[in-house]
Amino acid sequence: MKFYDRKEELELLKSSQLQSRKTSCFTLMVGRRRIGKTSLLLESVKGRKSLYFFVTRQSEALLAYSFQQEATKQLGVNFMGTASSFAEVFEMLMKYSEQVPFTLIIDEFQELNNVNPAIFGDIRNIWDKNKDKSRINLIACGSIYSMMIRIFEGRQEPLFARQTSKLVLNPFSVATLKEILGDYNRKYTSEDLLCLYLLTGGVAKYVSVLMDSAAVTWRKMLRRVISPDSPFLTEGRDILVSEFGKDYGIYFSVLQLIASGKNTQPEIDSIIGKNTGAYLYNLENEYMLVRRVRPIFAKPGSRNSRWSISDNFLRFWFRYVYPNQLLIEQGRFDLLREIVEKDYEQYSGRVLEMYFRDKIAQQERMTNIGAFWDRKGVNEIDLVAISDLDKKAVIAEVKRNPRKLNGETLMSKSEVLKPNLDGYEIEYRLLSMEDM
Repeated sequence: MKFYDRKEELELLKSSQLQSRKTSCFTLMVGRRRIGKTSLLLESVKGRKSLYFFVTRQSEALLAYSFQQEATKQLGVNFMGTASSFAEVFEMLMKYSEQVPFTLIIDEFQELNNVNPAIFGDIRNIWDKNKDKSRINLIACGSIYSMMIRIFEGRQEPLFARQTSKLVLNPFSVATLKEILGDYNRKYTSEDLLCLYLLTGGVAKYVSVLMDSAAVTWRKMLRRVISPDSPFLTEGRDILVSEFGKDYGIYFSVLQLIASGKNTQPEIDSIIGKNTGAYLYNLENEYMLVRRVRPIFAKPGSRNSRWSISDNFLRFWFRYVYPNQLLIEQGRFDLLREIVEKDYEQYSGRVLEMYFRDKIAQQERMTNIGAFWDRKGVNEIDLVAISDLDKKAVIAEVKRNPRKLNGETLMSKSEVLKPNLDGYEIEYRLLSMEDM
């Protein structure tokens, strides 16, 4: 798949690269695995002098040797002697940039902690000593969000506040997903687009796997995801076990329950048999995998809240793949597909609400967006978007089938919101698959 979008990110990276010709820059880039960080970074240095180095778990001596070899290969410079530590190579490169400005990308930066935690202190000392004379554009890129934030934002950590800029890479926008699907299937339907959004959430690698294997209709996408050679079946475990460590079993159970619709802490606690408050806190604040959702206009401390998995793919994986490991082990992919297809209309209807929230948030001037429900869960409104800048509000009902939309019911339910929207121009929308 060709390179798509990322115009703003490329501009930010270009700005740092230009600034580094005068004084060193240190950019922190974070984003979930498969989001497209490496592709973006390599795209940003095309035609520019650069060194890309991927950190792997090995002895520091071997890592330093590989680092030095890559420096020679990519920069065309030979350093005197063989370095025995990562810090030696890094200092050589800082000195080299005094004469020849270049970009140094260290990918999977957090893995240095598994090589030798003292490396971070070495980097700090070398950076502080040389940054004013050097002209290096240093980019530290990592995919384990909690570790990267701890390394750079933990007050007791050696690299605290050393970065000069920070870039958090998000999934492709709804508009970009449309562009990509249109390139591969000019006659795509709304169902195809919704399925692509549902399965990938705009994560670049997942989109690429589907498009490159010609899975460009919703049925082909589901078949590709649930097939004997599918990389998606082990993906949730592959990307999260290293994040959660020895407690991954409890975290997986919590995520499975949320994905199945058990989205309040009392429900989760009663099934798991223990207080899961600490796990939910970590999932929200450390790992950025779930978010606490409250009705729009609710007070920040309101207990009327629900938990939601932030990542579309992981929501799908924990709803259908993780609970059905036995079917996968038995090779009964036909039965797993049947389970998904039986539930697909109901599940995709909920995802359609998320699609429209994302679309409106990305394309309109909204300062707040969400949903509304009362404490009894009876009076619910699918989408409420507020523009405090323009004093406008959008209140919408979302259904897959436009024939099930009811404008009068929506207006009646929205009366409860009127006191919070005094002075706002209110627009009512009935949104369906036809409006994607």
